Amino acid sequence: MTDATPWWSLLAAPALLVALALLAVAGDGVLSSRAAGRPVTLFAVTRPLLEVPRLLVAQPRRLPAPDVPLWRIGVVTVPVAALLSVVVVPLGQVVVSDLPEGLVWFNAMEVLTWAGLWLAGWGPNAALSLIGGYRYLAQGLAYELPLMFALMTPGIGAQSLRVVDIVTAQDGLWFAVWMPVAFVVYLASVLAFSFTGPFAYPAGGDIAGGVFGEVSGPDRLLLSAGRWLWLAAGSAMAVPLFLGGGAGPWLPAWVWSLAKTVAVLALLVWARRLLPVVRADRYMEVAWVVLLPLSVLQALVPALVVL
Repeated sequence: MTDATPWWSLLAAPALLVALALLAVAGDGVLSSRAAGRPVTLFAVTRPLLEVPRLLVAQPRRLPAPDVPLWRIGVVTVPVAALLSVVVVPLGQVVVSDLPEGLVWFNAMEVLTWAGLWLAGWGPNAALSLIGGYRYLAQGLAYELPLMFALMTPGIGAQSLRVVDIVTAQDGLWFAVWMPVAFVVYLASVLAFSFTGPFAYPAGGDIAGGVFGEVSGPDRLLLSAGRWLWLAAGSAMAVPLFLGGGAGPWLPAWVWSLAKTVAVLALLVWARRLLPVVRADRYMEVAWVVLLPLSVLQALVPALVVL
């Protein structure tokens, strides 16, 4: 945290991320009710949130010979990594930690989720849960390289890895306008590292929930929270990278940052229900044969402009 950073941002950043995750859960409940043909009521909006107290008091499931320490570490790592990732994301003019390597920090926290989810699959000592963990690793091998180039592209355009510098470089023209491939690849990767929507393969119904199959009680709550927190964190990071941060007329910068984040989050929540689940091997083929070359070509555009 820099000297100019308000002390309250240390608490406000994670609290705001949790609020965005809850908003996404409520929005998903609305879409679920509409898809089932039920009227959209207050109960439909709050129904997913009512699971929180139930999971907090639920009896944890006991399995033979689990690796409990690794299991707990994995479950906790997923939401904690999501919370830590947003310390470099500016809200208007306020940022918790204006790291010179902000892009690297965000990517490192996302990669940390690989370890967390794999440990959450390994720890229960159950076959289907372990398969879910390995599926996430396979999915990560597919999306990570295109994601890295998508993150590098705005950094190249701004000639900096500092997120605030990337926002400043978009004065007059958002990067999403002349880096559309990187923007689309980034949004797809957000769904992938949130293991949701078309990338819910690690938690597939064909393996009885995969990484969710053996977790219960508070552990299940933490793992589910991590999924939604990452969806919110990815949406928040899209704003400074591609949508000009807090740039906008009339309203304060923090309002624009928040409004853009909610818009991206709404798009991703809608997309997670619209798109079918993709097998990791098929997505890997598309990612390496199509998305990776396109991402490299997209990264060359700002490189040539800078040169």
